[in-house]
Amino acid sequence: MTNPLRDPQDRRLPRIAGPCSLILFGVTGDLSRKKLIPAVYDLANRGLLPPGFGLVGFARHDFSQDEFAQLIKQAAKDGARTPWRETLWNQLAAGIRFVPGEFDDDAAWKRLADTMRELDEQQGTNGNHAFYLSIPPALFPVVVSQLREHGLATSDDGWRRVVIEKPFGHDLASAQDLNRVVAEVFPRESVFRIDHYLGKETVQNVLAFRFANGMFEPIWNGNYVDHVQITMAEDIGIGTRAGYYDSIGAARDVIQNHLLQLMALIAMEEPVSFKASSLRIEKQKILANARPTPRLDFHTAHAQYVAGWAGGEKVAGYLEEEGIPRGSTTETYAAMRIDIATRRWAGVPFYLRAGKRLGRRVTEVAVVFKPAPHQPFAKHDVEELGENALVMRIQPDEGVTLRFGAKVPGTTMEIRDVLMDFAYGGAFVESSPEAYERLILDVLLGDPPLFPQHEEVELAWEILDPVIEHWARQENIDTYTAGTWGPASADEMIARDGRTWRRP
Repeated sequence: MTNPLRDPQDRRLPRIAGPCSLILFGVTGDLSRKKLIPAVYDLANRGLLPPGFGLVGFARHDFSQDEFAQLIKQAAKDGARTPWRETLWNQLAAGIRFVPGEFDDDAAWKRLADTMRELDEQQGTNGNHAFYLSIPPALFPVVVSQLREHGLATSDDGWRRVVIEKPFGHDLASAQDLNRVVAEVFPRESVFRIDHYLGKETVQNVLAFRFANGMFEPIWNGNYVDHVQITMAEDIGIGTRAGYYDSIGAARDVIQNHLLQLMALIAMEEPVSFKASSLRIEKQKILANARPTPRLDFHTAHAQYVAGWAGGEKVAGYLEEEGIPRGSTTETYAAMRIDIATRRWAGVPFYLRAGKRLGRRVTEVAVVFKPAPHQPFAKHDVEELGENALVMRIQPDEGVTLRFGAKVPGTTMEIRDVLMDFAYGGAFVESSPEAYERLILDVLLGDPPLFPQHEEVELAWEILDPVIEHWARQENIDTYTAGTWGPASADEMIARDGRTWRRP
């Protein structure tokens, strides 16, 4: 079986985690069942976990050890991307444990400490344990404090690490408070803030595309680039996440983390190496110099979807979704212009947009180039010629498309847009690991390149907070019909700059 998770020092060798365990708080939640547990199984199936690996679930359910093992097995079977092997599962099951209890129950934390010692003795985990907080953000400080209170955050023998899922706070102040609490318990190098988008192969390929190919670097600047559009569109609604989503909204949910991180990767200068510290320095420079334009009424838009058609079915509007309070003004669509005050990007606007119930599911980065300074063609020759654009498709049809003008066959000089397309699925036979496989393995290896540090998190909130505060002062929120590409206000926003949104 081809192994795509290779040792960067020697592509012939897999990057295998040493003796350790993963302790999942919120193990019965959707994220754990649908993503984390299948990722653990797939890592084991690829031979990237040690034979004595331990997996501990902490939850308030009253499962027996056998019941819990069966729940984990079913979750792994349902979500695994690699073939099911019963012998492998039996090996993995030997290290599975369950600890029942509430977060304020001292007896439960004692049971967890005993379980960790048991794994050290029976599975040979050597005191190496990673705590994965797959729980509501409000509980992060509670669990981190309890880990310190019961002596579980440090060890004389092995390492201890903590994994925190987004969102990292709901504004700058709350993010700073959370970072302060975590820093009091875990050293900087032991804190892993998960942004699963950074684990996607196509996101990592942004770096390979930019810095492995000399043909693009000379035009990757404001002399040639007109603007950049970063889009994350979803065709689904909020599903069962009403309580969470209504308190967050589209901007906090994906722009603050996913899209601003994508922007930083697109705009950053070449790092001196791909070590975590070097990547972080260059991304922070971009985030520190990026700001929404001062005219927030002109260059931002937010809206909610109303009833419409999606996938051939009639769907409800946001305010009609179960669990959404009447009169909610939470946005399901957000768009904004960001300017980056560096020599490379001065005068080049970055347009970010994200939304639910849009035309189709797609995430892409489109770098749109300025027209040629002189075109020696008659006007009617180039009527069907658009803007040159390089589009990186993050999901679902992963690849890169280059749009440029070419002559239409015939006796006249007619220029029309054509596409040069690269698709990952057609170019590589290796199977891409799921994002959480890569990220979990990086945690267990202690390798942090794909994880934003607290400075990046706080800089991103500094960018977004003024926009959120501006929207909060408005009495009304715009709407758009489900299944369309967003509100008219977003089209007007970009039209004020003489531009239009791409139709993915």
